[in-house]
Amino acid sequence: MTSTTRSADGTGTGNTTPDADRYAIDTDPDRIDVGLVHHWLSTDAFWALGRSRDLVERSLRGSLNFGVYGPDGTQVAYARVVTDRATFAWLCDVYVDPAHRGRGLGVRLATAVRDHLAPYELKRTLLATLDAHELYAKVGFAPLPDPTMLMVLSAER
Repeated sequence: MTSTTRSADGTGTGNTTPDADRYAIDTDPDRIDVGLVHHWLSTDAFWALGRSRDLVERSLRGSLNFGVYGPDGTQVAYARVVTDRATFAWLCDVYVDPAHRGRGLGVRLATAVRDHLAPYELKRTLLATLDAHELYAKVGFAPLPDPTMLMVLSAER
C-alpha cells in the first residue's frame, strides 16, 4: 500500500515546513533501501548500534514499514511499526537522515504512522524515546499515565 500524506487542502499534514511537502511517504516494503536502513541503524542510531544486517532484514519482514523519499526518489527517513492491526502497535526505529533533519520530516513521518493506523482503532500504540518527546507530542503521543503497569522481559536477564 502506498501512502503519501496530505491534509484535506492538499498542502501537507501541518506542523511541517513547506520543504517537507517535497517528500513522499510510502509503505511499500519493496521501496525500502534495506542496506541504507541497516547502515543508519547500525552506525548512527544509539538504540541499534551494531545491529546486524540479518536482524534488520528480519525486523523489516515482520513489520509495517514507512519510507520517506526525496524528490529524486532517494530514501531519506524510515520508521517501522510492529502491530497485530487489531489491538496494539509499537512504533520503533524512527530515523531521519542527518542531511534532511530540521525540515519537519520527523513530525510528518509520525503523523503518517498515526493516520495509517487510525482505521484499525487500536487500543494502544506505544513508542520509546530518549530525546524526542516534543516531536511525538505534536502528533498526540503522551507519557504513560501509569508507567508502573508496564513490564518488560529483557534479553539481558
